[in-house]
Amino acid sequence: MANRIGTIARDLGRMLEALAGLILISALIPLVWREWWVVPGMIVSGMLPLFVGFGLSRTFQNADNPGRLHGMMIAASGWFFVAVFGSVPFLLIAWTARLDPAVLEVPARFTASGTRTFSTLAAFQNPLNGFFESMSGFTGTGLTMTDNEAALPHTLQWWRSFIEWVGGVGVIVLTTAILARPGSGSLTLYESEARSEKIHPSIVSTVRTIWWIFLLFTFFSILLLWIAGMPMWDAINHAMTGLATGGFSITDNSIGTYNSIPIDFALIPVMILGSIAFPIHYLILQGDLRNFYTDLQTRWVFLFFGLGTFVLTAVLFNQGFYQTETIVVAGIVLQGQAATLFQTFRYAVFQFVSAASCTGFQTAGSLGPGWTAPAQLTVTFGMVVGAAAGSTVGGIKLIRLLTLGKGILFRIRGVFHPSSAVRTFRLDGRALSDEEAAQEFEEAAIITFLWLVFLGLAAFVFMLALPLGPGPDAYTVENVLFEVASAQGNVGLSSGITGPGMPTVTKVMFLFNMWIGRLEIIPVLVLLRGVFASLEVYE
Repeated sequence: MANRIGTIARDLGRMLEALAGLILISALIPLVWREWWVVPGMIVSGMLPLFVGFGLSRTFQNADNPGRLHGMMIAASGWFFVAVFGSVPFLLIAWTARLDPAVLEVPARFTASGTRTFSTLAAFQNPLNGFFESMSGFTGTGLTMTDNEAALPHTLQWWRSFIEWVGGVGVIVLTTAILARPGSGSLTLYESEARSEKIHPSIVSTVRTIWWIFLLFTFFSILLLWIAGMPMWDAINHAMTGLATGGFSITDNSIGTYNSIPIDFALIPVMILGSIAFPIHYLILQGDLRNFYTDLQTRWVFLFFGLGTFVLTAVLFNQGFYQTETIVVAGIVLQGQAATLFQTFRYAVFQFVSAASCTGFQTAGSLGPGWTAPAQLTVTFGMVVGAAAGSTVGGIKLIRLLTLGKGILFRIRGVFHPSSAVRTFRLDGRALSDEEAAQEFEEAAIITFLWLVFLGLAAFVFMLALPLGPGPDAYTVENVLFEVASAQGNVGLSSGITGPGMPTVTKVMFLFNMWIGRLEIIPVLVLLRGVFASLEVYE
């Protein structure tokens, strides 16, 4: 047990050291925007994980390299404590404004009670709200405790976007790229973060290549959004959260604030980039363009997004929700049914890609009053499934759904063959033995089953804690399922339930949902089992 704790503590310390670096780098942002009053809070926020992380990593520097059990426990505990320490900037900046030390000259808009700007920042005086925001950011969820993101200091706008950008690739991936050395158990940690495919034989080279790809795509996304008409600060933040499929925004109404067709359609390829596995990106950048259609997951990313968009467009068009008389698209004037169809398609394609890519951006009116249960449940299905494993998305993942579907068909077809027949199960171009096929099918079935179990548990808690019914302050069952799927799928779309005023029990439930959703459940259950065993809760 002592060796296990030492191994976990050492690598947890390394993750906290990496987090400290992120916070201290972010302390440059208030210098750019002249938000001098937030600098002390950012410095203290960075020094805290630095001291704790340095102490842990040096005290246990000679601990054993992590095995599979260690890796899972490090991943689960690491993401939890990174979110805890990552919440400190929210807390300290909010309390700096609340105490308003005269020497720091806090702007009046953050200290004048009764204003929306004041209440937006004041929500983070509650440590639970800051923890929620941090967990939502690092897990790439995007649900928020703010009611007006545009009113936040630029430093916190950046910090929210930055932690989503880092969390999209993975905290352990970042730590491995910066601090790990070959032979240090890096592969075990890499796999514990729900990743398996490598780009290079060396895991350190793999994670560094992933970061170079991510940086390249980030600059491309910023340029694309700026060309589409988004202001540069907005483009930087939305490119980071869009590519990381996180969905935090710096505006009050997400992407709907801009009400811009070019911006909507510029963000779609950004979200799709975040939905494709990094090894496939690497091969495509090397010139092997066949992977767009030969790779099973990548092919199905486009098919799934296309089918979902078609269904959602049909549902909304039949509902007649987006009635438009005239609209101009690329200089072409559309009228009547053509205008209505295009407007419906515009919202449907953006919202379904946002949901299935687990990004969570919303456009004007897309999830407002009037959306029927079929429309909300179509988007919910997209959030539950997600896109490609090995990308930045959450959800069950397409490969697991495909494995279950092909496995069920394989078993059914087996009934019609003699028991002596030799059959081969093929998945993504691989011919699997019976043992390998059973293992793939079992893993997909277990994760899917657990995913649905915890989805149901959270929905049950919400139905007990929230008013249900047809009233103006009540929610429907589809609202609850939508919100819970959004949290556990690390999506961030909201039907209006999430906010600083929601009951404490629902905030805690969502913290758990976001945590297990990012790590695909098993590592968190392994950690909890280890904690309970060490406390002798059970034998």
